[in-house]
Amino acid sequence: MQRRGPKKRILIFIVAYNAERTIQQVIGRIPASLTDYDVEILMIDDSSGDGTFQLAQDFGKTGQTPLPLTVLYNPVNQGYGGNQKIGFHYAMHNDFDVVALLHGDGQYAPECLPELLRPLLEGEADAVWGSRMMTRLGALKGGMPFYKYAGNKILSKIQNRLLHSSFTEFHSGYRLYSVSALRRIPFDRNTNDFHFDTEIIIQLLRAGCRIKELPIPTYYGDEICHVNGIRYALDIVKTTLLSRAQDLGIFYERKFDVAAPGKENPFYLPKFGFESPHTLTLARVAPGSRVADIGCASGYMSRALGEKGCRVTGIDQFPLSGDGVGLEEFIQADLDDADFPLDVGAFDYVLLLDVIEHLRSPETFLESLRRSRISEGDVKVLVSTGNVAFFVTRFALLLGWFNYGLRGILDLTHTRLFTFATLRRLFEQAGYRIDEVRGVPAPFALALGDGMLARAALAVNKMLIRFLPGLFSYQIFMVCSPLPSLAWLLARAGRAGKEKVESMQHQN
Repeated sequence: MQRRGPKKRILIFIVAYNAERTIQQVIGRIPASLTDYDVEILMIDDSSGDGTFQLAQDFGKTGQTPLPLTVLYNPVNQGYGGNQKIGFHYAMHNDFDVVALLHGDGQYAPECLPELLRPLLEGEADAVWGSRMMTRLGALKGGMPFYKYAGNKILSKIQNRLLHSSFTEFHSGYRLYSVSALRRIPFDRNTNDFHFDTEIIIQLLRAGCRIKELPIPTYYGDEICHVNGIRYALDIVKTTLLSRAQDLGIFYERKFDVAAPGKENPFYLPKFGFESPHTLTLARVAPGSRVADIGCASGYMSRALGEKGCRVTGIDQFPLSGDGVGLEEFIQADLDDADFPLDVGAFDYVLLLDVIEHLRSPETFLESLRRSRISEGDVKVLVSTGNVAFFVTRFALLLGWFNYGLRGILDLTHTRLFTFATLRRLFEQAGYRIDEVRGVPAPFALALGDGMLARAALAVNKMLIRFLPGLFSYQIFMVCSPLPSLAWLLARAGRAGKEKVESMQHQN
């Protein structure tokens, strides 16, 4: 491995717990060739009950390693994951470029460090780990017990399937990270237990980091294993499932709230290929209509309506981005803070698709919308919102879960939640006539992909909605008409009175 450009700062971080028999050997086996770089060894003893700390200190004083050695001690055991958090913080605080994780029990060969460091130092990867599964049966030949080998294979296959990845193994502890990648993820929110390694992989994947595997030899000696295999496996599966559930809007954990650069809001997607508020709206808006699209910033509906020859006025709290998303006019307005800025009677349709649940006071807004009507036009208001009584939400409550998420019925930005009855009552009490109400199935095509499984799930969901819409509808779609306000009726009566007088005068 040849050095290129300025020296990179490398931290070789050794996690150790009751490793007095192996710690000096691990430190001594770190290749002297790494002196070509700015390298420091950090060993953190996680409150061992043996002589691990003293032996590491003594080894540093003998000068048997040409690399500077820092030995720290946790007075309270932090756990495998907790110890890593401290070491990674040390790397960030001291401006290292790369941190390489070794285990004090000698299970991973320090001699592999130069090869594992290469992709990071040459900018080819953001994280590297050594895999014992890249060589066929190599792990078994290296002494890995068969039950661990089989468990590793099974768990890795399950995780690859759920995370849409293709790693040969998830459970190697030989990890190297660029410190810049660590700065992009909230690893400090992860567990202190052994499945920390899985959680950090999930975070790196979600952050769009480049991860590379390289083969390493397998070594199993007489080290003491501190991992409860059954509990570890359950924690791994649970963590991976919960991260996938977060993608589906069912669950939320802040530690998995990580997005790749440029994909900070990947969840507000067009829903035109299946039954959804978007397709139901398109089917009801007549070609050439005048439409007010409230909450139009995504532009999906505006473009689709433009293709039908509709003249669309967009209203949104945030400024438009891009080419104006096919709008004839755009008005930036905070619907919570001001009267409705347009004459609603000038439009044939007003769209409130997934908007009402974001307002602090939907009651005030709907009354403002109705009062804004000046023109004589016959306007229809098309509304959609999540159904908080959806059976998945009910089942989560049965288990004691009530989790907001990045999207879905319990979106983090929602301020109000509705059922069929409460949504209907909201509009009726604000002076609207309800013309149509229907349940909308879950967006299985977005969650499962546009395949046979998604189509089958959609068909079943639609059938169940026919019998119990309040339980099986993912969203509520409603068409209503604003009833004339007293001010509008009074103004119309005044105009009609004048017309009546003029007609009588004309007849006389």
